[in-house]
Amino acid sequence: MSNSMQEAGRTVTIRDVAAAAGVSIGTASKALNGVGRMRQETRARVMAAARQLGFRPNPLAQGLLGGRTYTVGLITCDSFGRFSIPVMLGAEDALGDGQISVLMCDTRDDPIRERHHVERLLDRRVEGVIVTGRRTEPRPSIGRDLPVPVVYAMTQSLDPSDLSLIPDDEGGGVLAAQHLLATGRTRIGHITGPHGFQAARKRAAGLGTVLSDAGLRVSGEVLYGEWSEEWGRQGADILLRTDPGVDAIFCGSDQIARGVAETLRERGRRVPDDVALVGFDNWEPMALGSRPPLTTVDMNLNEIGRLAARHLLDIIAGRPGEAGVRTVPARLVVRASTRHGT
Repeated sequence: MSNSMQEAGRTVTIRDVAAAAGVSIGTASKALNGVGRMRQETRARVMAAARQLGFRPNPLAQGLLGGRTYTVGLITCDSFGRFSIPVMLGAEDALGDGQISVLMCDTRDDPIRERHHVERLLDRRVEGVIVTGRRTEPRPSIGRDLPVPVVYAMTQSLDPSDLSLIPDDEGGGVLAAQHLLATGRTRIGHITGPHGFQAARKRAAGLGTVLSDAGLRVSGEVLYGEWSEEWGRQGADILLRTDPGVDAIFCGSDQIARGVAETLRERGRRVPDDVALVGFDNWEPMALGSRPPLTTVDMNLNEIGRLAARHLLDIIAGRPGEAGVRTVPARLVVRASTRHGT
C-alpha cells in the first residue's frame, strides 16, 4: 500500500493510517498524538501502520486535538492596508489551506488601542501574533511576557530578543542604481519621501554607494519631501532646474514616480528615451497605471509575511525561534520606463 501511494505521488493521510490499522480516524489521531485511553496493542498497531505508510503527522492537526485554536493575530497601524495586506496574504499562504485563521486588528497608531487589541487576541487564544505597520522604524515591543510567540514584519521591535523582518531598503536602492547604470545613464537624480523615514534614507544610501563606486554622484542633491504624486511633480521641477541634462530619476516610491512622470511629460521629456524612471514599492495600481508602466523595486512584502508565519509555526511546533533584525532581499521589476537602451 505504501509503495503504490508513493508511486502515485499521493500524500498519505491519517485516514489511510486508520484504515491500515483497522481503527477509526479518531482513534488513529489519538494514538499518534499520545492522548486518550486505549489498549497498548491498539496504539502500537496504529504507530506501526504509520511507519509502514511513511505518514508524517500534521502539527496543525496535532495541535487541534490538544484544544489549540490555530488562529493568528495580525496587529497593524496601516489603516489603508497598503503594506499590511500583502504581509497578511503572505502569512496566510504559509499558514496552510484554511487551517489557520488570521485576525487583523488596526491600532490607528494608538498605544492604548494596541494594548486593547493584544488583550482581545489573547482572550481568543490566538497561537501567535504578527505585528506590522507602514514604516520600518524601531518601535516598542508589545510585551515580553506574552504567552504566545510574536514576530514583527515590515516594522522592528526595540527588544533585541524579538524577531523583526524588514525589507532591504538599502539593497533596493542598490538594485535601482545598478539597473540605471547598466542602461547607460550617468546623470541620476533622486526624489524621495521625508528625511525622517529610515526607509527614505536607506534607499538614498544604496543609490549613493553604487554611484560613488562608479565615480559618480547624485545629480543635484537628494530631494526629500512627501510620499505623494504632488511632491513628485514639485521635485521633478526642482531637479530639472538644477540639472536640465538629468537622464534618469530614481524615486523613493511609485506615487512620487507617477508625479515625476507627469512633469517630465509636460516638459517634453520622453520616458525612457530622454529620462529613465524607477520607482519603489511595486504598488501595481500606481506602477501599471503610470505612462509608461514603471520599472520599480518590489519589497517582497508577501515573502516577509510568509517568513513571519513560518517563524510562528516553528515555535508552535516546539522548534527554537530566531531573534534580532533580519532583512529580506528586494527585487527589481523591469518595465517600459527604463527599457530603452537595455
